[in-house]
Amino acid sequence: MDATLLMERLGTQIAQMRKNRGLTLVELAAQSGMTRQKLAEVEKGSPTVSMSFYAKALAALDSEIKVVPARRPSFEELREVFR
Repeated sequence: MDATLLMERLGTQIAQMRKNRGLTLVELAAQSGMTRQKLAEVEKGSPTVSMSFYAKALAALDSEIKVVPARRPSFEELREVFR
């Protein structure tokens, strides 16, 4: 799996967790000790941002990463997509 795609997925999940908790970019940035601009880059999944910033955002959200093996969709799942 492409590393850029993984970063984008992680950023999207961080953004969704922030929104689910009713936090603004400014609020989560302050809680995580980074600027609003840096947090926006994290949420976009920027590959140029150090993983330490992703970790700071996750820590401020009291969350962690769970690593699971990537899987390919089954034939039946693909059939539903292409109907």
